[in-house]
Amino acid sequence: MTDPLPPEASDEMDLRAEALRRRKEGPPPQTRGWWTISPDTLALLYRLASQPERAGDALKLLHELQTHQIELDLQNERSQANEQELRNALDHYRSLFEQAPVGYFLVGFDGRIIETNSAGASLLGRAAPELTGQSFDEFLESGSRTPLRTLLETLANGAARATCRVRCVPLDNEPQLLRVDAKSAPGQEAGLLVMTRAEG
Repeated sequence: MTDPLPPEASDEMDLRAEALRRRKEGPPPQTRGWWTISPDTLALLYRLASQPERAGDALKLLHELQTHQIELDLQNERSQANEQELRNALDHYRSLFEQAPVGYFLVGFDGRIIETNSAGASLLGRAAPELTGQSFDEFLESGSRTPLRTLLETLANGAARATCRVRCVPLDNEPQLLRVDAKSAPGQEAGLLVMTRAEG
């Protein structure tokens, strides 16, 4: 039983097969401006083609160059398609984040707000851009600051999840009790906090 090819080798083989298929079925590829045959290569092709015994080599070389150009075109097409797919996915999850009916906060372990959605900003009575960089302590009653700090410390020390209750003081509004469910944000020194109104 032969060992399976690594993914990159399989991709290269698929790319070459598709390039050969396009080269066989279609006309010679036209340059797209970002890759051209160099003058030295053209001179070599001319020399080979001018010698009857070497004309076959010239055709083989030209075929290989055209196939390689198609491969480059395919790689460029795939790269653009992948970038568009990533942009679409980012837009999708950004929309879910913004339109969620609960408050989402990305909060650094130092207690500063990195990002929030519209529902989260509404809980604090502010617009989302105004909250970036602000200490969450500023929006909590004094007795609620320690529970939130403890929650962030728990996450910073490696806990997968943590929860607490805090009482926030929105701008020009009555204080309200919030339930905080949190987990560490992957790859960041921060916690992802989900805040909802609590009874009590």
